[in-house]
Amino acid sequence: MEKLSNSLLNMTVVLTATAIVTGGLLAFVNDVTKEPIAEVNKQATTDGIVKVMGGNPNIKTDADTIENNGNTFVVYNVTDDKGNALGNAVESSTMGFGGELKVLTGFDAEGNILGYTILGHAETPGLGAKATDWFQKGGKGDIIGKNPAKNNLMVSKDEKDGKKGEVDAITASTITSRAFLKTVNEAYEASAKSAPATDCNTQPTVAAADSVNANVEEAK
Repeated sequence: MEKLSNSLLNMTVVLTATAIVTGGLLAFVNDVTKEPIAEVNKQATTDGIVKVMGGNPNIKTDADTIENNGNTFVVYNVTDDKGNALGNAVESSTMGFGGELKVLTGFDAEGNILGYTILGHAETPGLGAKATDWFQKGGKGDIIGKNPAKNNLMVSKDEKDGKKGEVDAITASTITSRAFLKTVNEAYEASAKSAPATDCNTQPTVAAADSVNANVEEAK
């Protein structure tokens, strides 16, 4: 029994020591990589904002966190290097077919869509993953230049109050398409409820945002 007792004690000591060393290494690696990862993510966000706001690299942003319908949005109010309001870019997300679908959408001061980029997704390659390009300018589901307050941004097979959606869904990926349009509609709502620094009064209003609630509910 003494030998068995010693074996258990030794195993316990070894396992405990291994856990402590492993935990220390993980903490060290996390500490070393935390800042570089944060910088990479920050640069990715900056590049994304430039992209969805028309490609002008000489912009300034002011982040604003908006709570709307139980969801949290990050709204980047954007001005040029002279302080002129360009609109804003909004981070929004929802569940797609394969997991979280995270989108950054750019709006001009009147709420028209300037561009978008997919920040993250788990959609099926060759199907839902086509959302990266499908809704871009010239794509089959082109939403660029449209305004959620004026256009019925639902997939064309959906209908509400006698009005059909205006956007062609990704072939064989209607769920992803609905999820994508849901994020865009909700991003517009958050955009309209933000308070961007502006040199004019042409930013989207809360009243305008309320007019897209039907679209958002349909997309859900």
